[in-house]
Amino acid sequence: MIMKKLLIAILSVALSGGVFAGHHEAGESNKGVIIGTVFSDDGTPNPLVAGNTEKQQIWVDYIQAHNDRDLEKIADINADDWEGYVPDGSVIKGNATHIEWLKDWFSSSDNPKWEVKWMIANDGTNAEGVTETWLTTGNDITFNDADGNQVTEHHVHDIQFVGNEIRRINVYSRLSPKE
Repeated sequence: MIMKKLLIAILSVALSGGVFAGHHEAGESNKGVIIGTVFSDDGTPNPLVAGNTEKQQIWVDYIQAHNDRDLEKIADINADDWEGYVPDGSVIKGNATHIEWLKDWFSSSDNPKWEVKWMIANDGTNAEGVTETWLTTGNDITFNDADGNQVTEHHVHDIQFVGNEIRRINVYSRLSPKE
């Protein structure tokens, strides 16, 4: 009987310790929680950590500004040295160039519309040892092709933030499966 009580006491302590270790208060930071690895240009691995989820609302607002064709709001969120790397291999450099590119696209018959599907905030150290803030997102874009047919593509956007501005976006794309 003493052995049974001792075993129950030991198990209770062990289980309550596990529950406590997994408990986090609302708003508690995940800073320092390693979620992966980022490799520098020379191949050096650095920890990729959970990032600040507050940047997610900036992205949601940015996408809504695209859907609303609000070029002024987009320009306000962009950094002056904004860079975009799009799926066709093109590179767009500078906030003003990006806005002109969007103005041309928005005035076309393509009529693009975006929907945010998921977001993952992450931070990583670059080759200079500086922490960079990134948000990786999954977004669907629907637009009209050259024949007027509606097409949906799944995009992954890697967005680099500097402060509350977007400095760089890498866009990766794949067509939605035809069913």
